[in-house]
Amino acid sequence: MSVVEAPARQIAKRVAWAALAVFLLAFIVLEVINHGGPALVAALLLLIAPDLTMFIGAGAAGDGKLSPKAVPWYNFMHRPWIPLAVLAGYSAGGLGDWVPLFTAGLGWLAHIALDRAFGYGLRARDGSRRV
Repeated sequence: MSVVEAPARQIAKRVAWAALAVFLLAFIVLEVINHGGPALVAALLLLIAPDLTMFIGAGAAGDGKLSPKAVPWYNFMHRPWIPLAVLAGYSAGGLGDWVPLFTAGLGWLAHIALDRAFGYGLRARDGSRRV
């Protein structure tokens, strides 16, 4: 069963995701200024990496859909709790003291926040966008 939200609620969600994205991008800039090149490389890689899953089974689907083979990987990379776990683990000291890992988590979460702010979410089994 699909639940259609009121337009005001959809707008509020997208604005909240946009605010989070702006915060995360500013945090990435701060970390890159403080820690240099490796932090920048890690953040940029994870800003891009979640969408690379769209190339799994490329050419198998059309009309803006993902290949059904790509959907589980795409959805896995676009769940916010995974980079949140990375950030929490790093912050608690359980993942060492390598700053690029932290900026990678920030970049990954920023990617997800930007996608949600622009109206992109998880995909249905057939590769279409969920409503």
